[in-house]
Amino acid sequence: MAALTLPGFYRMALPLAAALLLAGPALAKAPKLPETVPVPELNQPGPTSEPGPADVPVPEPRPTNAPSGPAEPPVTAPTPAEKPSQAEPPASAPSPTEKPPAEKSPQEKPAERKILPDPRSASVPAPEMPEEELACRRRLKSMGVDFEEHKAEHDQEIGCSIPYPITMKTLGKSVTIAPAPELNCAMAEASARFVADVVQPAVKAEFSSDLKSIGQASAFVCRPRHNGGKLSEHAFGNALDIASFTLSDGKKIEVGPAPPEKDGNFLNAVRKAACGPFKTVLGPGSDADHSLHFHFDLEPRRHGGTFCQ
Repeated sequence: MAALTLPGFYRMALPLAAALLLAGPALAKAPKLPETVPVPELNQPGPTSEPGPADVPVPEPRPTNAPSGPAEPPVTAPTPAEKPSQAEPPASAPSPTEKPPAEKSPQEKPAERKILPDPRSASVPAPEMPEEELACRRRLKSMGVDFEEHKAEHDQEIGCSIPYPITMKTLGKSVTIAPAPELNCAMAEASARFVADVVQPAVKAEFSSDLKSIGQASAFVCRPRHNGGKLSEHAFGNALDIASFTLSDGKKIEVGPAPPEKDGNFLNAVRKAACGPFKTVLGPGSDADHSLHFHFDLEPRRHGGTFCQ
């Protein structure tokens, strides 16, 4: 090969360089791209008539914050609960086996004391009146006491009982008593004897008069004592409360905490003499319940003891 001389090299390189210079701007300019490019559609039906994957409904995308896992069944609105019938208690009410909470008052009431049993509560009348009851009635008639028989009293729940009660109209031939008290015969006899032996002489000595009538405040009453614990002697017709004495001249002496002097002397004498014929004697100063009357009864006590205030 013949050696290439420098003048020959220039003659070959100059046309090539000129061509490169002319093509440079064209090569440096970026080709122009189309503004939109068609996106190829997926799942296009094939040439056959059978349905392709495009016919299958595409599920909607799950929310980005939905929890993963198996799909839950659709939530349906709850049906309203049936209205309870009137026979059923409300939901807020306690069940029958439960006790509703007790309402607490500012001051709790003390529990009621249980009444102790009394053997006299079991007393009921016999088919025939006992001899002691018949004898008591004969003595009353001999003293001039006007009385009537009364039906038997018996309260099984409370315990009150008088098998053979009587209702007194008088305490002797000339002394009436009102309202007519219902008593057992022993108490009626003790009251009549006390009026004849003590009250009438005391009236004569203090007022130079005679006793005309007695006002009673209570006789048979089916109740316990005011302080509870035991049945009252009134529950057995075994007590009599006297509130006043009326004289033949019309003067009335009332039992009270502050009577006139002469009346007070008479009342004190009667009250003192009653302790013995009666087993219990109470009056003004004993307690508030006996401030306006004398209470006399025949409560049975050991060895025949008395309680007098």
